[in-house]
Amino acid sequence: MAVDIVTFGCRLNAFEAEVIRSKAEGAGLSDTIVINSCAVTNEAVAQARQSIRKLKRERPEARIVVTGCAAQTQSQMFAEMAEVDRVVGNDDKMRSSAWQETRSAFDFGASEKIAVSDIMAVREMAPHLIDGYASGLPRVFVQVQNGCDHRCTFCIIPFGRGNSRSVPMGAVVEQVRALVERGHAEIVLTGVDLTSYGTDLPGAPKLGMLTKQILRHVPELKRLRISSIDSIEADADLLDAIADDSRLMPHLHLSLQSGDDMILKRMKRRHSRRDAIVFCDQVRRLRPDVAFGADIIAGFPTETEEMFSRSLELVEECGLTFLHVFPYSPRPGTPAARMPQVAGPEIKARAKRLRAAGEAALRRRLQAEIGATRDVLIESGEQGRTEHYLPVAIAGERVGGIVPRVIAGVDGERLTT
Repeated sequence: MAVDIVTFGCRLNAFEAEVIRSKAEGAGLSDTIVINSCAVTNEAVAQARQSIRKLKRERPEARIVVTGCAAQTQSQMFAEMAEVDRVVGNDDKMRSSAWQETRSAFDFGASEKIAVSDIMAVREMAPHLIDGYASGLPRVFVQVQNGCDHRCTFCIIPFGRGNSRSVPMGAVVEQVRALVERGHAEIVLTGVDLTSYGTDLPGAPKLGMLTKQILRHVPELKRLRISSIDSIEADADLLDAIADDSRLMPHLHLSLQSGDDMILKRMKRRHSRRDAIVFCDQVRRLRPDVAFGADIIAGFPTETEEMFSRSLELVEECGLTFLHVFPYSPRPGTPAARMPQVAGPEIKARAKRLRAAGEAALRRRLQAEIGATRDVLIESGEQGRTEHYLPVAIAGERVGGIVPRVIAGVDGERLTT
């Protein structure tokens, strides 16, 4: 039986899952389940542990390897689980040697479970072109950056991912070109802190320059999409590309986290409430139809009802369409975990209110699309997505194709034509 990957968390983990599969199978592993974990919340870690126990009950003969951010930050905890055979570090998982060593450990019965190196010592990032993407898959990811140099008080991810490091521009362009030649219509640039791209490269090129280079040197690329960004670090070239090239999709996901200035300061964020609103207004002037998504944390330590209300108001003031709501979860070792905590039931209640605001915003955007002509990327036999990442119920089209359609209505959370 082949290597099975169970992935939790972000798009970057989804990309890396394909690299893991290639490296692990290339090392000759079989009948192995790899848990590619997430550490962003306590719930994410708990889900990984539950999945490990469940999978071991279902497949008692399979070897279980745990990797990802939670494996990096809490390696001993996973190693102490009887169901786990090996814990592989978050940088190690991208290296063939780690999977060759894992196979040797299995073959020769090595007693040491943990194979986790010092993530903070990693300084360079090799490009990984995925061969496992099915030809013609509509949307694929290209990792251009990893790690984070910032230290937000709530976040454990820098200790799971290490410091910021970037793939050289030429290598990224070559990856995009190769994927386009295989028939992939949409490329998504992904990373942990995308707008810090290039700070470690000669000449310190920024994300905007990388975006322009891709669009210029891969003219056959039909659609380029950017995953989550930190709006305060968006550079002039990126704004130019948003304004000038229709192949860059009018959809940006912003790492906002809160709408209250005091909470943003206690989070150690680098933007203010006004910065967020001004950025959204600026982009909307350049690309009036842009759709914004955002990450917002509910119930950060010391957050009062008045402070929380400013996050609720930000949904309308920034014109957000997609909301990714995180109920605050204290991560051991972070400064926020030592701050006065909001009561758990109140955190859940605030998260529920934020999600309701997000659902209402999405419904408004869907209704506003009626009558518009959109180019729909066909993802499956039943659904496609517009340039703005809005889902469209559609049938009878070739998967991977892009077709213009007039939006006729809304069916639940999907557009219809």
